[in-house]
Amino acid sequence: MKKLGREFMRNKAFLAMCLPGFIWLIIFFYIPVLGNVVAFKDFHYAAGGFIESLKESPWVGFDNFKFLFSSDNAYLITRNTVLYNVAFIVLGLIVAVMIAIIMSELRSKKLIKVYQTSMLLPYFLSWVVISYFVYAFLSPDKGLLNSLIVANGGEAISWYTEPKYWPYILIFMGIWKGVGYNSIIYFATIMGIDPTYYEAAQMDGASKWQQVKNVTLPQLVPLITILSILAVGNIFRADFGLFYQIPRNSGALYEVTSVLDTYIYNGLTSTGDIGMAAAAGLYQSLVGFVLVVGTNLIVRKFDPESALF
Repeated sequence: MKKLGREFMRNKAFLAMCLPGFIWLIIFFYIPVLGNVVAFKDFHYAAGGFIESLKESPWVGFDNFKFLFSSDNAYLITRNTVLYNVAFIVLGLIVAVMIAIIMSELRSKKLIKVYQTSMLLPYFLSWVVISYFVYAFLSPDKGLLNSLIVANGGEAISWYTEPKYWPYILIFMGIWKGVGYNSIIYFATIMGIDPTYYEAAQMDGASKWQQVKNVTLPQLVPLITILSILAVGNIFRADFGLFYQIPRNSGALYEVTSVLDTYIYNGLTSTGDIGMAAAAGLYQSLVGFVLVVGTNLIVRKFDPESALF
């Protein structure tokens, strides 16, 4: 205890700096975890507030989870959620690393700042705002794309009722919005690589591609692995704004745009079943936790230094 007290006094300044973040973590992350009990109740509001509502709501066990698995659309929404996230992880990684490598080869700092700012801007835009830009392109009557198609003798496309185009549109929009942020992370790592590695490679006669292949990419592997593990943990979660706002919640597109998050939202707005929504959120979190731990164990088996823990 005396040793612990000495360590506390010696690091009290650092501990004081961490205190606001620790309090924020407790209030907004750990205390709300207790609310997961809603997933096992037929939750109804009572006059006494949330705690009173929790007490008066009857216990239903795993009945709320049946909504996700007994539905006719269970396979469809699970397939869409997983496949879209796999596409975002793989293609997003490839594009972000490519852009980071290209930027690292630029010698003009002004150009790098311009490119980084341009690519980062979409990351800070809301999907609601972006949906209006997309509609300006895809509007059936006055959209830019249809205007170009008609001007070249083609036939206008009713984009919001044609499901076959939307997997490509959604994947493109998802990568476009996040690639700037991700590429900056990889770019910062590349800038931190010891220049002597490249000098040694040049002295051995390595070309630019050989330097990228044998120096840059191996140095990025630990970061790529960690970010990929974290991304796998969210494979059962979908970006609600992307799948709800961009296709404008068009019923004709549900086959390719319906994912777990939009399905839960539509179910909640139509039935008002809060317990069902809580059960779905808990299910996503548990699956994400299992995937992160499982993926990390696999990575640790092959490359312990790249694992999270």
